[in-house]
Amino acid sequence: MSSNISESATKPIDQSQRAQLSSRSVNLALVANILLALLKTTVGIYAHSSALLADGINSTSDVVYNTAIAIFMRASRKPADDDHPYGHSQFESIGALVIAAFIITAAFTIFWNSVQTMVDYLQGAEVEAVNPVALYVALFTILLKGLLYIYTSKAGKKTNNPTVIALSLDHRNDIFSATAVVIGTLAAQFGYAWADPLAGSVVAIFFLMSGVEILRDSTDILMDTVPGQSLDQEVRALLKDVPGLEGIEQIQAHRFGQYLVMNITIFVCGDIKVREGHEVAEEVERRMMQTIDYLQAVHVHYHPKPGS
Repeated sequence: MSSNISESATKPIDQSQRAQLSSRSVNLALVANILLALLKTTVGIYAHSSALLADGINSTSDVVYNTAIAIFMRASRKPADDDHPYGHSQFESIGALVIAAFIITAAFTIFWNSVQTMVDYLQGAEVEAVNPVALYVALFTILLKGLLYIYTSKAGKKTNNPTVIALSLDHRNDIFSATAVVIGTLAAQFGYAWADPLAGSVVAIFFLMSGVEILRDSTDILMDTVPGQSLDQEVRALLKDVPGLEGIEQIQAHRFGQYLVMNITIFVCGDIKVREGHEVAEEVERRMMQTIDYLQAVHVHYHPKPGS
């Protein structure tokens, strides 16, 4: 039986391996987004595709926040100090918040531009034909982002890093975005010029939904949200047969990035010696540290059982 901090988490990996895997995910995303920003923005203008151009603007914003994320990731690996006894891993959650902010901002920008283009079209404005080259760029984006999504999603599960998990969701968004460009471009080829800006607005809605999802998850971590009832039940089941344990009074947990620090208050028989009570507390700590994933520390307090 093991407890994970998030549903996507797996068994903890070595910290150096975790840092390397997280950094590689961020660096791959940065390189890919630089390439796509240049390609989609240039071709979007050339091909008169508002959907592809909007997607290119999104990729440009991706470059900016990928750079910021790299800085946050480096900061999160700073060792513990007097002011931060459990390290600086919360920077990972702050990085995820940055991603969410950029995604939500991009969503509103793309939606506004797409709606404005739609209104102009409905009012009789001439809409230039979309060049089919936009289709090929969108297909290339789907392929590249699909590979990145698979890699980053696996990395997110291995590292349980909220920044990497948020990056994988952003790659997934780009797949939706590029798919909408493909649909809009194909429809425009058959004379439905309004389909291209409509595709852009649909993309914006997907972006907004995922941005809110990332914002909620990263805020939960920063607000110290823990798997309360399920974790409580797991701890009680784990400790129910500890010799000398007469009951559990309270279980509390705090989050520090992907890690948990727990405080547990137990009851022991009031007639036993202090050393014996200490041995019960040590066994409780040993079981929890060996069994519960991502548990960084556990503090056990013991009191005599009422009436004993």
